[in-house]
Amino acid sequence: METDSQNNGLKTLEAQLRENYGKIVYSHKTQEKCADILSKRNNSIKNSQIILSALITTGLLVRVFKGEEWALIVSTILSAIQFGFTSFLREYNLGETIQKHSTAALELLDIREKYLSLLTDLKAGLLSPEIIVEKRVELQEDLSKTYKGSPRTFSKAYKEAQKALQMNDELTFSDEEIDKFLPDVLRKK
Repeated sequence: METDSQNNGLKTLEAQLRENYGKIVYSHKTQEKCADILSKRNNSIKNSQIILSALITTGLLVRVFKGEEWALIVSTILSAIQFGFTSFLREYNLGETIQKHSTAALELLDIREKYLSLLTDLKAGLLSPEIIVEKRVELQEDLSKTYKGSPRTFSKAYKEAQKALQMNDELTFSDEEIDKFLPDVLRKK
């Protein structure tokens, strides 16, 4: 009877670990997608700033050397737009936010791999229930610290993470793919 109770306890632990693992997989991928989205946005803004600077300079040169009044008006308008971009970047410091999302993703990757190892050890019967619970508590503490230091994610990044994981199979590998990375003695085929 004790064996049935112990098996049920292990199944319950495994179910919770699997659920946590799944949540962490999504959190990790969402943090990565946030960094990617913000990086693209940051690059677009910076490229726009370069283009605006070139257009402003050209307009001012046309005004100075050709005396065209319209060039001064256009340069003034473009300068105001440039100021808006600069103010936005100063206020929202996208570079710092991108770095925080990237750091969170790396920390979550580490925790994800520890959960995977714990699940593997549990399935292989290598750990007692007490040790599994102890390691689970440690991982939950690590996860809590990571979440506290992470920037908030946004729905677009979650949708991209969902697509990457469910449709593009970004975290799944066939035996053939894995075999390509391994030496002959470790290959399945």
